[in-house]
Amino acid sequence: MDTIASLFSFITTPVSWVIVQFHKLYGALFGDDTGWAWGLSIVSLVVLIRICLIPLFVKQIKSTRNMQVLQPKMKAIQERYKNDKQRQSEEMMKLYKETGTNPLSSCLPILAQSPFFFALYHVLSAIASGKTIGVIDQPLLDSARQAHIFGAPLAAKFMDSEEKVSALGASLTDVRVVTAIMIVMMSASQFFTQRQLMTKNVDLTVKTPYMQQQKMLMYIFPVIFAVMGINFPVGVLVYWLTTNVWTMGQQMYVINQNPTPGSKAQDQYLNRVLKSVTSHGEVRGRTRRNTVKRIVAKGPDRNDIERKFITGLAKLGLAAQEDGTVTKSEAAVLEAEGGAAPKRQQPKRQTKAKRHTAATPPATAKSSGSTGSEAKTSLEKQDDKPKSADKPAASGSSRQAKSGQRKGPQRPKHPSKK
Repeated sequence: MDTIASLFSFITTPVSWVIVQFHKLYGALFGDDTGWAWGLSIVSLVVLIRICLIPLFVKQIKSTRNMQVLQPKMKAIQERYKNDKQRQSEEMMKLYKETGTNPLSSCLPILAQSPFFFALYHVLSAIASGKTIGVIDQPLLDSARQAHIFGAPLAAKFMDSEEKVSALGASLTDVRVVTAIMIVMMSASQFFTQRQLMTKNVDLTVKTPYMQQQKMLMYIFPVIFAVMGINFPVGVLVYWLTTNVWTMGQQMYVINQNPTPGSKAQDQYLNRVLKSVTSHGEVRGRTRRNTVKRIVAKGPDRNDIERKFITGLAKLGLAAQEDGTVTKSEAAVLEAEGGAAPKRQQPKRQTKAKRHTAATPPATAKSSGSTGSEAKTSLEKQDDKPKSADKPAASGSSRQAKSGQRKGPQRPKHPSKK
């Protein structure tokens, strides 16, 4: 502990100064020695730190999504160079460089707030030991030792002995009940945050080992927090519970407003946008317009959810534009009305016999030079023929057409060949 405290001693004074400034504010409202004043000071410290870390959180989201997109390519590289680890690492680094992805970006928020966490832990441990630290002098130290949150002192731990808890003016039962409830809440918030990320904000069309790793972490992280939590002072549990709740709320906002393409959250988000367009006839909000703009820019590379959204706009008689707005589309209106704009129909395919009949010159054209009486005589002769003789003739002509003989009138045979 002394080694860790010495590593983060450079930030102990700033952290203690921020806590004291917030304590002055809340002490004027609730009293200097109350748990509300000191507890809210720790909560305000968390909020301040997380607001400063918002740019890193945005970078973390982008990095996480890029890693999800690159998983199929990474898997292909691993299979291709499974016997050459050096070449595999080189290809991985090349892929990261080409796509501008940093695998460590997803850990930036946790790494950035780690110094504040250890500094606060050291400050609360010094308060429990009765030692001044940073800008916390003896009067502030006495005030902090008297502060209780639901009967548990700020510096008390779940594993503390009864004598140590009694020295802080509390009972061991109160300390263990309060710390146990806070540990459960801390682990549950961590589990829910990871679960909503996996169930709502993951592209379900891509099955990669990365998703399996995230599922494992969803169950491992809460267990780690529960095991570590029994050794945290109450003040540190307040800090960690607050930062978990902040992360959960921040995650919910990102999922609702900027979901991962192809995820369940994107389907829900685009349905909300479509309902808003139905009610108001336009895309309201810059964020939603930017979303529609990105969908239009994708063109044929849209996923099934985005195609469903474009189809929904077409049924309303609207078409998405490149600037993210929607306009009336006559083609979409006619298509939505169903049949107002008939589609072009292909002509039906004729049978082979009909095509042969159409290709054969009509009988009237052959006998154009005949007299009317000759034409009448020929017609009468045709009528005198029995109907049964017509069928063989038709079948014979069809057989001739099928056998590939030349169509039209045949050349008479030579008398010697009869």
